[in-house]
Amino acid sequence: MNKAKITFKGQVTIPKEIREALTIQVGDTVIFEVEGDHAVLKPLKKKPLADFYGVLPATRPYPGSETIRKEVQDKIGKRLHRKGAA
Repeated sequence: MNKAKITFKGQVTIPKEIREALTIQVGDTVIFEVEGDHAVLKPLKKKPLADFYGVLPATRPYPGSETIRKEVQDKIGKRLHRKGAA
């Protein structure tokens, strides 16, 4: 069993053996979940955006970059106009 102390700032160093076993590296994010009277640490691995391709169903055909830019600009313009009127 590995132990670590909590600093006065509430920080803890994850022991090297645990980091290696979970392949946690500098800059990675971890999640703490409370389960009853203990906490579980889980690494949150970053995935490339390409891994998400096709995850959600398309609701319409891809209209092209220019059309999407125009839609975004129109919506931002409407939102800014509403804020200015408030």
